[in-house]
Amino acid sequence: MLFSDISVLDDTFHCQAHKYVATEGNKIAYVGDEMPEGDFGEIYDGHNRFLMSGLVNAHSHAAMTLLRGYAENLPLDRWLNERVFPFEDKIQNEDAYYSTMLAIAEMLRTGTTSFTDMYFFSEYVLKAVGESGIKCNFSRAITSFSDCNISEIPSFRESETLVKTYHNAFDGRIKIDMSLHAEYTNRRMVIEQFAESVKAHNLRAHVHLSETEKEHEECKQRHGGLTPTELFQACGVFDVPTTAAHCVWVTDSDMDILKAKGVTVATNPASNLKLGSGVCNTYAMLRKGINVALGTDSVASNNNLDMFKEMYLCALLPKGVYRRPDIVSERDVLKMATQNGYFAQGRTDCGMVKAGNRADLIVVDLDTVHMCPHNDTVNNLVYAASGEDVLLTMADGKVLYKDGVYTTIDIEKVKHEVEARTKRIQNEVNAHA
Repeated sequence: MLFSDISVLDDTFHCQAHKYVATEGNKIAYVGDEMPEGDFGEIYDGHNRFLMSGLVNAHSHAAMTLLRGYAENLPLDRWLNERVFPFEDKIQNEDAYYSTMLAIAEMLRTGTTSFTDMYFFSEYVLKAVGESGIKCNFSRAITSFSDCNISEIPSFRESETLVKTYHNAFDGRIKIDMSLHAEYTNRRMVIEQFAESVKAHNLRAHVHLSETEKEHEECKQRHGGLTPTELFQACGVFDVPTTAAHCVWVTDSDMDILKAKGVTVATNPASNLKLGSGVCNTYAMLRKGINVALGTDSVASNNNLDMFKEMYLCALLPKGVYRRPDIVSERDVLKMATQNGYFAQGRTDCGMVKAGNRADLIVVDLDTVHMCPHNDTVNNLVYAASGEDVLLTMADGKVLYKDGVYTTIDIEKVKHEVEARTKRIQNEVNAHA
């Protein structure tokens, strides 16, 4: 495809007008001021359009779309135990496939081209990823409530099978990470074995970290004053590239550890606010040089997967907390949602509109009431735009969504299946209440 005479977000997060961008195969073949020679297929008219890297949802539980609007107005521990866990006990394999496909459809519609997911029903989640064309770093969350050999834990054995079967499948669209659900759902003996295994497999890790004050303080009580960050460091978890989700209650010294170990913090502003968990201090993290990426968490705690809404919150919250309007700029936030997210996934050839990079691209409509006037298009992307302004989503050079049409997803069938399966599960939960 050739994007003709279109505005582009460059690698310094500034708008460059009247550009030509050509894709060939799964790569960006050309970026320049003149129409390139050659046939690149469809010519896309860039008038009043803006081309940028696709967004990365750095922390999600995609299959939980079944629970949208189901568990409301509860703190995390009650939200999990009273609503989420009983519902999840009734989810079956095909339920997870359709709910993941619905999540992917929502992500593609709102400009996300890659996501980092932690869940179970692994093969059915990955089936949806493979069919849809999106990118995903997937991990099967490991939990252990007793000291044991990690090889005895079914979720760990499943993780090892996923690595052998799916890691770098579909020309690298799927990558398998290894996941430790959290400190409070695992014993130290298992955490140490987990760290050794991730290192042996040369993989990336994905964990929940200090999401709530209760989690943070109870860890210190259990482990001789160690915070979850200090415990994971002591156990060797951070000796591999790690994405740590939430990090709402990390201390200043915790942040020093995260920086020193190269850990990516995946902040989830909407979920943390909605569950009353608090606000991640992204300003302090950015000052320390920590790689901060951006995620939605699940729709059960959000209730949507629109990364533009997440960028808006991420940009505003530090200004309100510090009462300083000059901190965490819109360009900081765009970097979190693109380059930093891809970096966390180990995808070094993504995240910028640059020749040679993978063609993970989205087109945003500039011809709307709320995007006018165009004093600063980059500001508007963060403070005025929404996912509904996305006109086209492309991953690896393949158009997956364009002008209301999905090219790989039967969206009406998916919506029908999710509605029917959600009702069935709710009936089963109520019958056992």
